[in-house]
Amino acid sequence: MRYAVYLPLLFPLLAALAARPLGERLPPRLATWMLSAGALVLAAASTAVLAMLTTTGLLRFPLLARLAHGHWSAQAAQQHDPASLSVALLAGVLLAAAGAMAARMAWRRTRALMHAATEAACLPGHDQLVVVDDPAADAYALPGRPGRIVISTGMLTALNPAEHEVLLAHERAHLAHHHYLFVASAHLAAAANPLLRPVAATVAYTVERWADESAATHTGDRRRVAHTVGKAALAAKRTTGRAWIPAGALGILGRLAPAGPGPIPRRVAALLAPPPHSHTLTVLVLAGLLLASGLCAAEAAHDLEALLELAKHAASRG
Repeated sequence: MRYAVYLPLLFPLLAALAARPLGERLPPRLATWMLSAGALVLAAASTAVLAMLTTTGLLRFPLLARLAHGHWSAQAAQQHDPASLSVALLAGVLLAAAGAMAARMAWRRTRALMHAATEAACLPGHDQLVVVDDPAADAYALPGRPGRIVISTGMLTALNPAEHEVLLAHERAHLAHHHYLFVASAHLAAAANPLLRPVAATVAYTVERWADESAATHTGDRRRVAHTVGKAALAAKRTTGRAWIPAGALGILGRLAPAGPGPIPRRVAALLAPPPHSHTLTVLVLAGLLLASGLCAAEAAHDLEALLELAKHAASRG
């Protein structure tokens, strides 16, 4: 197999380095779509490459060739495959680890979303908005059929009526655009390839920026949205303790360390700046990276097919 087979294993590193700048420069909706879809493509390509490298290692074992009724020649496979046995064995170990971590993440995210949907269905009343008596300032959206928005009395007390409108618009955007699916997809890709973890973290940020921009469009006042985001974060920091929320929930304070500084200052600064515009060159570069990863994986698959044919031909002659 040619050396191009290794490139899909390196491309996720480039994506990890570019993830945060892309999340800042591109409109959040576009950034979310491109980063989450790109993470899945890169994870799939790198996993496929690991599987192909592992296969070349398996072809070298005469025992497996005999179990396959002599369908290939282990000696021919060893002579014509440029990948060493140690590389194939390492690829097998990495493939097993990636598969186990991806399966674990898929189970955890599916269970979290199902639990969040069950929690939404069990909330009192039939309205989308549910107010809970809790002094801790908090607000989040629960996916489900239908999704529900949960706001604590502590958050309502901390914000004025105009800011309540911003808060509701933000949470409704999470439900309307199914942001939890983007987050779950990015985390699944990062589980299969840990190099993509910065991409998953950026997607968690861009969905919040997407909801912020939706709230700004709804209210027509970006400064009010920025003020509300900052005020909600300060209110959550001042309140002692924080109510437990399902892992599948999304809220105005973000999913991770919502009461801490984290990405809140970045979101506020972005709202106080002019709305971001699409950068055609940036989009083309990212699309080119994904295309190159797919082409390299396809080329590796072609080389593997040729190696199999060669090994089968050698076995038939022997």
